[in-house]
Amino acid sequence: MKKIFCLALMAVAAMGVSAQNIQVHYDFGRNIYPDQEDGRQKVTVTLEQFKADQWGSWYYFVDVDLTNKFTEGAYTEISREFNIGKKGFAAHVEYDGGLNKSGSFQQAALLGGAYNGHNADFSKTWSVQLMYKRFFKSYEYSSAYNSVQLTGVWGLNFANKKCTFSGFVDFWRGENADGKGQLVILSEPQFWYNVTDHFSVGGEVEVSNNFIYNTYDDKSFFVNPTLAVKWNF
Repeated sequence: MKKIFCLALMAVAAMGVSAQNIQVHYDFGRNIYPDQEDGRQKVTVTLEQFKADQWGSWYYFVDVDLTNKFTEGAYTEISREFNIGKKGFAAHVEYDGGLNKSGSFQQAALLGGAYNGHNADFSKTWSVQLMYKRFFKSYEYSSAYNSVQLTGVWGLNFANKKCTFSGFVDFWRGENADGKGQLVILSEPQFWYNVTDHFSVGGEVEVSNNFIYNTYDDKSFFVNPTLAVKWNF
């Protein structure tokens, strides 16, 4: 559950203000894949914020995975962009990492460029980012390695601002358990019905390949839908 300010991002950048929301998602992945994803959480709370300033923008989100017994884990991404000229280009710096009940997520740092755009009324927004990605040795069985990530982010506001379709897609070079390179794909398109200016209902579909850690069989492609509510502050 990340990068959902696809629409608000460019709009608030133009106004020089900030935006923040909190989401609660109920995940159906464990119901669809009871063997491969038997440990997947069912509830995720996401807090995210975007803030623009005279130099560029800050963005972060925190996903907190919950069970009926304890907090399963927390994952965050925080990024800073510095505007380059007035054509939509920016330098992008990012940190990814977090903790779970087994230890930690593998940390990574990213550095690269972004191109951000929008139409005249900000009802359509987009961003393309190409970055060098460095994974760090974060726990005993992980290893440090270099990678490259390509990210696309989009937002579409329609039906008199009552509906929002937004999301992102990431492509990066990962490594399997044998240390061999593999293409990792992760996308999370979201649809929201905006009941009021503050309250929305909807959900997302997490589509991934070579992303989910699966020790049950050799399946690598998963589709995990959610139902969710969101409050915009």
